[in-house]
Parts: sequence; C-alpha cells; structure tokens
Amino acid sequence: MSFESKFENSGSGVVKGVPNLLLRGEGLLVLIAATFAYSQTTLGWPMFAALFFVPDVFILGYLHNSKTGSAVYNLGHTYLVPGVLLLFAHAKGQSTLLAVSLIWIAHIGFDRMIGYGLKYENGFKLTHLSPDE
Repeated sequence: MSFESKFENSGSGVVKGVPNLLLRGEGLLVLIAATFAYSQTTLGWPMFAALFFVPDVFILGYLHNSKTGSAVYNLGHTYLVPGVLLLFAHAKGQSTLLAVSLIWIAHIGFDRMIGYGLKYENGFKLTHLSPDE
C-alpha cells in the first residue's frame, strides 16, 4: 500500500487508516489535557468520576428515532458546546461550571480515543471513526 493510499477518502464518510489513528491520538491528547486542567481545580476526583459518563445521556435522543438520536448525540459529543461553556465559565469565574466543561471535554476525548465518533443518521454504529461492518 502506498503512502498516498493511506490518506484516501473511503467515500463512505468514515475516516480510515492513518487519519483515523491521528484523530484517535488527538482524542487521547484532549483527554489528558482536560484531565490535567481539571486536576488544577479544587473540586476533587469524586466529582470527575460521577460526571464523566453523563454526556452519554444524549443517547436518549435515539428513543425518538435515528435522525433525532444522531442530532442529539452529536450535540453532546462535539467540542463546541462544552468549549463555549468553558469560555463562559472562565469569563464569569464560575469554577464549578468550568470543571463540568473540562469533564465533558475529557469524556469526548475518551470517546474519540476509543473510536466512538459522531453519528450518522442511518445507524447508531455508523460514525465518522468506526464503520458499520
């Protein structure tokens, strides 16, 4: 396999090969950075553990249908929402909100690291990082 072929788009909307590994590596880096930033707060590890998987409640959108489910899940699993929350919390000096946003960001990094990506409408298992095979 040539170097160039490792970077070809599969045409399926799924990132494969080296780009997939790079995105997973970015997820690991985000997980580490957000966890380190959280360690600098005074809120303690029980809060981190208690809230780490809370973003997964966005999966409940799938109770309605796949289209709604993927939209709701993706809303909770993109860095946009917790990133804006982080900026707001920092600007307003809201330490608890800042900590929550860091936990949320760490969760998304963890998901990306293990290959859970943003969902497509046509199947829960079909994400930008893991094909529905």
